[in-house]
Amino acid sequence: MLNGHAKILRLIEIAGEVSGRKKLHKMVFIAKKLNVDFDDRFQFHMYGPYSEELTLRVDELCNLGLLDEEMETKGAIQKYRYILNEVGSDFLRFHEADLGYGEALIRRMNQENSRFLELVSTILYFDTLTYEEMKEKVFTLKSKQKYTEEEILKGLAFVDELRGLQH
Repeated sequence: MLNGHAKILRLIEIAGEVSGRKKLHKMVFIAKKLNVDFDDRFQFHMYGPYSEELTLRVDELCNLGLLDEEMETKGAIQKYRYILNEVGSDFLRFHEADLGYGEALIRRMNQENSRFLELVSTILYFDTLTYEEMKEKVFTLKSKQKYTEEEILKGLAFVDELRGLQH
């Protein structure tokens, strides 16, 4: 029943901390697209793939006292930081949450900023399209981000790098 919750806690334990709600969503989506066992369903939203289920799970984990959510204010921007606390660590001792090769993916993704992970998750969301169609989707749906073709190519290379970590 709490398997999905345990996987989110495990992701944050592996990462050490995750800075930003958006970044957490992108990390889970990318991991799921690369066959890491996450249950959350995603749909395309303003900032790329988004899961209402994941938002509810994280809120529940915070409300249950298993996960610390700290708000940082930088100018007009509020950003949330997620850190596994001692109660959450104890919970993980009793709930299986093996993410397998996903651990290496999580560590690597957490080194990147949320803007880049937003691009990568958008690329993966449209992975059934041709390169030209996917590029057009990125330029259209993410026009405010002003991604360049060079960044798209870097995003594709990052996906290949992550796939290489699966072995």
